[in-house]
This record gives sequence, structure tokens and C-alpha cells, in this order.
Amino acid sequence: MPSIEGPAPLSPSGPSAVRDRPGAPKPPPRPIDIDPRTFVKIKRGRIEVDAKLDLHGLRQAEAQRSLTAFLRRCQANGARIAIIVTGKGLTRDEGGVLRRVVPMWLEAPNLRDLVVGFGEAARHHGGEGALYVRIRRADRAR
Repeated sequence: MPSIEGPAPLSPSGPSAVRDRPGAPKPPPRPIDIDPRTFVKIKRGRIEVDAKLDLHGLRQAEAQRSLTAFLRRCQANGARIAIIVTGKGLTRDEGGVLRRVVPMWLEAPNLRDLVVGFGEAARHHGGEGALYVRIRRADRAR
């Protein structure tokens, strides 16, 4: 009977080998969804929302620049939780452009030093048209 083997192990010569080298700085972890306990605390007002950014009416490039600058200011000012309002879009089926792309921007490597996690906001904070963003403390950014 023939044996079935899995894929060959990856060689340590790729780009991850540089990151895994002892003494090399590790990149911040990839953002994750806000955990349910934190979400409930924000929703009930036990954790205050420190800042809010409304991206309504902005084009993608302008919105991305505004988002990055806003998150950097929030981190510099010690904010922990922010709301990003993207809007729901004109059609319920498709959703707005910003509603689709902002989560991808928040997961991008250039924002990992700013974003701990994010998730859809509670209804009274904008629901489907807004996101809660947990901001990484400046002293733990790198």
C-alpha cells in the first residue's frame, strides 16, 4: 500500500526566518476581534469610548489617510477604545465601500502597532455602520 506524505517542511530561508532569528524584534500580533466581555462592557458603558472618527463622504484614499492619522493621534493621547463610523452603504445587500475595506485596513501590517482588535459596534453606537477599535498602548507598540 503506498504511503501518503504531507507537504514538505518549509525551509527556514524565507522571509519568516529573519523574524524568527533570536534578538530580532517581533512584529505586533495581528488584530483580532474584540472579545465578548470587552464588547459587553463597552456596550453597557463600563468602558468609555475615548474617540470617534466619522468617515462618511470620504473617498477611499482620503479615508485611509484619515484613519491612520486618527489612530496615531489616539495612541499618542492614550486612548484605549475608538469608534470608526463607516456607514452602512446605500444597499443593504452590498454594503458601503468603506464598510468593506476599513476592516482590511485595520488588519494591515502598517497598523499592527496601533490596533489590538476591532469588532462591529453596538446598535446605539452605529451597529453595522461602525466599528469599535481597541488601540495598542504606545509603550507596547513595538
